[in-house]
Amino acid sequence: MHQSKRYLYALSALALLLLVSVYAYSAVRANIAPSIELLMGDTVLQFISLYLLVFLGILFVRYGVLILYSFLEHLDHLKGQARHVEPQDATFPLISLVVPAYNEGPVIEAAIASLLVLDYPNYEVLVVDDGSTDDTYDKALAAARASRFVPVRVITKKNGGKADALNSGMMHARGEFILNMDGDTKLSPNTLRACIRHFEDPRIGAVAGNVKVYNRENIWTRVQALEYVEGLAMARKAQSFMRSVNIIPGPLGVFRKSVLQEVGGYDQDTFAEDCDLTLKLLMRGWHIAYEPSAVALVETPSRLLDLLKQRYRWTRGILQATRKHRWALWRPGKAGINCFILWYMLFEGVVWPISTVLGNVFFAYIGVTYGMVSLMFFWWLQLTVLDLISASYCVVVEEEEAGLIWYSLAFRTFYITIIDVAKVLATVEEWRGTAMGWGKLQREGKL
Repeated sequence: MHQSKRYLYALSALALLLLVSVYAYSAVRANIAPSIELLMGDTVLQFISLYLLVFLGILFVRYGVLILYSFLEHLDHLKGQARHVEPQDATFPLISLVVPAYNEGPVIEAAIASLLVLDYPNYEVLVVDDGSTDDTYDKALAAARASRFVPVRVITKKNGGKADALNSGMMHARGEFILNMDGDTKLSPNTLRACIRHFEDPRIGAVAGNVKVYNRENIWTRVQALEYVEGLAMARKAQSFMRSVNIIPGPLGVFRKSVLQEVGGYDQDTFAEDCDLTLKLLMRGWHIAYEPSAVALVETPSRLLDLLKQRYRWTRGILQATRKHRWALWRPGKAGINCFILWYMLFEGVVWPISTVLGNVFFAYIGVTYGMVSLMFFWWLQLTVLDLISASYCVVVEEEEAGLIWYSLAFRTFYITIIDVAKVLATVEEWRGTAMGWGKLQREGKL
């Protein structure tokens, strides 16, 4: 698609967002505000109504800010690409690609094969077998021996978890820069060239890549594909405008090796080692950029139970990482933008899911008890239209398949509620200190 046409579509989405905001305000005044008056005899229902009214406003502002900042970052990225001059091949620094692998037998060969065709003249692949009980090590070793042009090394160690495997990779890596990824990931050929240019800025300590869903085979994986484009890529692009991406995704993150060593590598005391490491970098004053053209294709859960387990673990891990750095919540003078980042993470991980679940329960109760079905309809309609606009903007900017836009109907109708219930349960159990295991996703070998 021509650049000018993409800009026109993106600007149209922004204009439509403003129009829908006006519509939402009118709908809220016409339907929710009078309903509050009918509930004047119940103080609890009054409070919940007002709370959800405020929450709806915050939600629209959030979407607007994310779209605006992501669009500005998109323009900056295009300008940066136009100004960038490629160095001679001899001056490209060595990059070590660290691939931690535990029982990744079904996908490890495809993952390694995809790494041997990257468009970059100076890199090595280092596979860290974390004590697998399947044939991961043998398959990785066979793939390494078959490689003719790219150095591939395979080391094996006693099982110690992903964080320990990544730290072992850091110690054995020969490169000045390290790309950490998952064993189930395929990288786009331009990944290394696209990411390394950001390090021309000495303040950049790491670069986050763009994670997308590969196995778009059923409604669960296709809704996740939209979620990754809209919920993750747009947020990271907006955060990158401030050079403060709050989570470097596990499937694709490029680091200065010296910075990884400076912060002590990955810790093993959370279930979100990527989030924890990102916060450690930010707290040390390093900037983190986002590179949308560096794409990591991943296999996502295709069954609901596996998806819920994944989001449960993610939520608990993010809460654990936030708690580790909680001092920054109350010291904005010293923490700077990191204070805002932590509060934003708590809003995304705790306040938003609770508000969504509470809103659905509240409007279902009001609709049945007081016969205000229109409240339920307008609540759903406003949020669904907002999702459609956001999805349209993201699909255009990301040059994704247009069919994903319509999955925003499933996203708002049932998907987000199911996911938010899992997040709320994770929050409660993290607060209670309930024990949990890693819950590794079993790969199906679809890459």
